[in-house]
Amino acid sequence: MMGCGNGMSPLGQRLLGLVLILLPVIILANSPATKAGEPDKILIQNVILIDETDQKGGVLVNILVEDKKLEVVTKDEISTEDVHLAFDAEEGYLVGRLVLGQPPSFMILDEDPLSDIQILLDTDTHARFAMKKGVIVRNRLNRSQDVYQKRQETEDWFAYSPPPISLPVGYQSGSRWNQWTSKWVNGILIGSLALDRQFWPYQDDASEQQVGDLADYEEGYIRTLRLGVIGTINFELPWVYTLWAATHAFDQGYDEGEIDTISLLDWRLDIPLRKTTSFSIGKQKELISMERISSLAYIPMQERSAPADAFLPARNVGITLSGTAFSQRTTWAGGVYNNWIESGGDFNKNTNFYVGRLTWLPYIKEKEDALLHLGIGLRYDDAREEVRYKTTPEFYNAPLFVDTGIMESDGALISTTEASWRLGPLWLGGEYIHSWVDSREFGQVAFDGYHVSLSWILTGEMRRYNKKNGTFDRYPVAKSVYQGGPGAWETAIRWSSLDLNDASVEGGDMDIISLGLNWWLSSSFLTSVNYRHIMLENDGEEGVSDGVNVRVMLMLE
Repeated sequence: MMGCGNGMSPLGQRLLGLVLILLPVIILANSPATKAGEPDKILIQNVILIDETDQKGGVLVNILVEDKKLEVVTKDEISTEDVHLAFDAEEGYLVGRLVLGQPPSFMILDEDPLSDIQILLDTDTHARFAMKKGVIVRNRLNRSQDVYQKRQETEDWFAYSPPPISLPVGYQSGSRWNQWTSKWVNGILIGSLALDRQFWPYQDDASEQQVGDLADYEEGYIRTLRLGVIGTINFELPWVYTLWAATHAFDQGYDEGEIDTISLLDWRLDIPLRKTTSFSIGKQKELISMERISSLAYIPMQERSAPADAFLPARNVGITLSGTAFSQRTTWAGGVYNNWIESGGDFNKNTNFYVGRLTWLPYIKEKEDALLHLGIGLRYDDAREEVRYKTTPEFYNAPLFVDTGIMESDGALISTTEASWRLGPLWLGGEYIHSWVDSREFGQVAFDGYHVSLSWILTGEMRRYNKKNGTFDRYPVAKSVYQGGPGAWETAIRWSSLDLNDASVEGGDMDIISLGLNWWLSSSFLTSVNYRHIMLENDGEEGVSDGVNVRVMLMLE
């Protein structure tokens, strides 16, 4: 049974009670009986019906399935006005049973089985789509561009930083119990709850001398409990508001000493200036790197890499201006931040941060199933406050492994370089981060770190690329376990390295190899396990430790 540690404060006990109240609500909201987000209108365009008497090989049609029953088979175009999902079969060949008004069962093959019987004997290779009694059981088709672009124009997120978790399709419709609409304001309640169980199966003597006995951290705990409201203020060009809260006890990335308080993680207003440009003001993610901008719930590993956590803050108070160019092949963004509102200090005495990022798609296929992403970023602070880089070994429930300590400085500059290659369900990506600190005590010192990650979605789904901010989003679940399917399975490996040693600063040198396995039972229910082999060099000693974390995460969206 999972606990929450010893010596819990009264406020912590009340928060635990809140979790126990919310947990069944989130579970019920995502159970098959109450889940309203499953598509009930599916359009398949450009599919060939095989006809043995037709010398041309068949007839090109469009197929509409509604409420798991075959509604229409026609050569004519079908309106996408109310369609929830639309796929382009790209003139694939249909084999199966189609009866109007009945649940259809069929496959779409990439080659004509009449020309080669071996195609039917190897459906694992040639079947691009399969439906059984009106339910999708395999999908390797791309979405139809007209429906996809329509969603982009009417429902997609226009701001540079997306919501902390993805919104459901049609989030503006107000048809779900956690949504509301009015003449002036629309909104949706979203949230996430993650429960972790930490294990440390191995630690050598050198590691124990460096960081203490890691067995003290073997426990179950609440990794995160977050709730938020996101919606629109309905001007002619709607403004979008975000209010996203959590507790310091369950969150990572904040340096305040008091942990038993509620934090407002995001409070911001996104204002469209024109079709390709937007302005944001409030507390938000700094637009410095893909890994930091991306939602933690949707990256391949449970936690961000050590370099990202050490060098880059989670959020800050400020303003950003962003946009796209060259047919969305390039994104640009710039921001100015100063945390004086939350720190309670003087604006003129607080540190100012100036941040910019530029991304480019030098290569992208027409159907977008293969692309190359490149990006660079800069972050400068005038260091009116101290600079300190520190982090855990990519586990939330762990002590600090590397730490420069507080450095009095006159300025610090961070650069980021990122690259990603996506080929269908495969994603290879990495980032390099370098920091120069103008230290008053040590002179100019430099630190750096990087990570390289490889993700493979075993069930064949593909992460969507967000052209508005140059990041990869979540991947869909083609068939959830609630539909009798396998859900979506992903495996990942990551190598990260962080060096916080330079001159007289001995913050430590840490290398980590991580293995991860993610299983999305549905779009709102994740189970995952991460293993890390950690090598820490500090004070002339190299310590080795192994950690494992198991996570269950539920989302209300």
